[in-house]
Amino acid sequence: MLERYDPRNWPISYDGLIHTLIVLGGAVLVALIAHWIIFAILRRLARASESTLDDVVVEAVRRPLRWAAIAFAITAAAENDALVGRGWDLFAKFLTPAVIGWVAYAVVRGLARGYEAQIGEADDPVAQRGRLTRIAILSRTVKVGIIIITVSLIMLNIPGVRDVGTTMLASAGLAALAVGAAAQPALKSLIAGLQMAITQPLRIGDLVKVDDQAGRVEEIRMSFVTVRTWDERVLVVPTMRFLDESFENWSRVDEKLTGPVMLNLDPIADIEPIRAEFERYVQAHPLWDGRNLQLLMTEAHPESVELRLSMSAETIGDLWTLRCAVREHMLGWLKTNQPEALIRHRLEVEAANARAADGG
Repeated sequence: MLERYDPRNWPISYDGLIHTLIVLGGAVLVALIAHWIIFAILRRLARASESTLDDVVVEAVRRPLRWAAIAFAITAAAENDALVGRGWDLFAKFLTPAVIGWVAYAVVRGLARGYEAQIGEADDPVAQRGRLTRIAILSRTVKVGIIIITVSLIMLNIPGVRDVGTTMLASAGLAALAVGAAAQPALKSLIAGLQMAITQPLRIGDLVKVDDQAGRVEEIRMSFVTVRTWDERVLVVPTMRFLDESFENWSRVDEKLTGPVMLNLDPIADIEPIRAEFERYVQAHPLWDGRNLQLLMTEAHPESVELRLSMSAETIGDLWTLRCAVREHMLGWLKTNQPEALIRHRLEVEAANARAADGG
């Protein structure tokens, strides 16, 4: 069947070869010149617009469209030259879907990058994270679909693969069952990724707490989510877990949070001066956002009392820094002004020895 594609069987003459090279080279040269002119115009139009989307898309599709133009030129040359047509017919079946898939993949990637660049200029960080997450998941889903379709179209041009497909269609029920069972994890991951993009229980950049580990969401994929903790470790969590189990999202609405500092003091502690000093210090601190400020006694035991010092800040990082500063300041203030309020558990060895000597 492939004998006609064997160059040894082609009736090639020297003049015919020269003619073929001229036709083929001329067609490719015209395609490259046309590609250069078209994209020079497109780049100028993209620079003239205010949006950065068209600039990114034009740059993303420039290279694949160059090869698409070359393929189109060779196809046109094959229609007018028998020698080119004999060799091109074999490769066109495989190269055509590959080039089309490459162009479609580049368009999706360019659109995703363009929208990400536009969103990066937004002022609202919460909306920015939500849109970035939706773009990342949906673009990745479309790109995976393009790859699958492209590979399928290429494989269908292979005679052996077509025969396998025909055989499988004869036993469609069993084949569908086997494929469905094998593809179940992939389908679950695909559905989970789409659910994550639509419902958005978490987004790229959100601060979440999973397994008592807090960190920022760095990447959301179909099958897993990466979370980077404060000590630069990376947690890899299955995507389905965020849909099936509960977790904490500390920045779901915005970065503003209220956090506590807990103090366990002796019951003899005078609370009002402590409250006054706490409020004075926090009100003067640059990280406090002015929303929440309160000191409450949340527990009272015979040997201790528990104070909860609540404060708020604009971002989670600012709140953490503010809580650490308040904790350090209040302990220092108590050591200086109310040392008796600090709980002590010490063994008085000298007094115990004196009592033992008197008893002896």
